Amino acid sequence: MSLQTDVIFVKALRSNSDLIEQLPAGDVYNTAIALPEEAADNAPIPYVIVSFDGLNTDDSTKDTVYDALTDDVQIGIVVVAKTRPQLAELVIAIRNTIRNYFCSVIADPQHEDFALLPNSYTFSANDVKYDGDKPCYWQVLTFKCVTEPDQEDEHQE
Repeated sequence: MSLQTDVIFVKALRSNSDLIEQLPAGDVYNTAIALPEEAADNAPIPYVIVSFDGLNTDDSTKDTVYDALTDDVQIGIVVVAKTRPQLAELVIAIRNTIRNYFCSVIADPQHEDFALLPNSYTFSANDVKYDGDKPCYWQVLTFKCVTEPDQEDEHQE
């Protein structure tokens, strides 16, 4: 479910009530803070934004020359906090929440989110940055996921 991969990351984060309680919005944002630019610039801190950052497919198969068996999807998570220690706590909670949620879903093939799970992912994080205009600390987490394409297989060669 490649084109919906961000959805399972949002669901995973929403499953952690302790994490959600720390966010003034009471939720994580998907794609952007859906407010006019001025209001978004002044969004209460801390906040978390999950984004679908693109998809690549590298190979075709012997069954079809038009698409591959898997897609490589990149999910970005922007984490913004008032202090450096708060940022570290949020990043640790986010990473653990995603891993734990995915592990619980994969253990239950009947789970409603089972089809949305990526086959696997690798995790990385960029450097911590400081924005003196807000002021805040922020970091981008990246999950590179291997997923199943969103397609029907009715035109196999």
